[in-house]
Amino acid sequence: MGTIRLYDRDRIDNVIRLDTNLIAVIEAAFSNLSTKKVTMPPIMRIDVPENNGEVDIKSAYIEGLDTFAVKLSSGFFNNPQLGLPSANGMMILLSAITGEPKAIFADNGLLTDLRTAAAGTVASKYLSRKDSRVVGVIGTGSQARYQLESLVNIRPIDKVYVYGRTKENMVKYQKEMEEKLGLAVELSKSAKNVVENSDIVVTTTPSTDPIIHADWLHSGIHITAMGSDAEHKQELDTKVLEKADLFVCDVLEQSLRLGELRTCANEKVKEATVELGEITTGMKAGRLSDDQITVCDLTGTGVQDTAIARYAYQLMEYKEADDREGS
Repeated sequence: MGTIRLYDRDRIDNVIRLDTNLIAVIEAAFSNLSTKKVTMPPIMRIDVPENNGEVDIKSAYIEGLDTFAVKLSSGFFNNPQLGLPSANGMMILLSAITGEPKAIFADNGLLTDLRTAAAGTVASKYLSRKDSRVVGVIGTGSQARYQLESLVNIRPIDKVYVYGRTKENMVKYQKEMEEKLGLAVELSKSAKNVVENSDIVVTTTPSTDPIIHADWLHSGIHITAMGSDAEHKQELDTKVLEKADLFVCDVLEQSLRLGELRTCANEKVKEATVELGEITTGMKAGRLSDDQITVCDLTGTGVQDTAIARYAYQLMEYKEADDREGS
């Protein structure tokens, strides 16, 4: 058995960037779902209700690749009150030939955060207006930060509206994002204000009740909902899905079980739903006009985890080779 490489968060963070290269890797992962044979079991979830927590296990093998990942990801949503991030976890990269573990990424959820942000950007690349300049973010956690950091790679963003549960969190978000990205960030008094004033809206909450309603939507808006990935979660009122000219998800079966389609009784919406991989491959169309209302529900997939774990492993190999040459 070969040596299993162990990479901690700091080592991974030193080599990986939330840039167009990573976005392309995740876009390819969506395309693989539509063009290749992918073995991706349903998400296994363990709930820890007394601590407002959950643990998910995701994996996917993509036909023809020599490695794949198994990921354990946790979300404990009381953690910010303890001074801790809500997301955590790790990934194991396995040989698809022998089953031997090749690497363990003890990343504390970093790779999940990055691939989730990149997935949101892939959705906006195909579904938002190309001239979108104003982003609305609902939520103030780490994913709210990564989503914005990723979006600026593909759209000429110059203004941000943010809404969160507390003013303290919103002010902290405002300060960090203005310093890091040089964007003007305005605090909103309501989620409605965010939606009504934004070209692109991203929801990044663990909400169990709808936080966006249909009568707030305007011509040309795009919404990416990231938060609903369990049977008890919901960020969009079902009428939002009905009002959309185009409703997209990552995996239809998952959206029906865990995502925004779970509460939708409108069969026409379900029948018209398009998977994002069908759009990235050109099988189906994304946004067709500037006045369309588009909505994307992303529940998170094992194929994204395999894609980013393989990418991170490649980057680590390059870094180690450079270090050997320089020594």
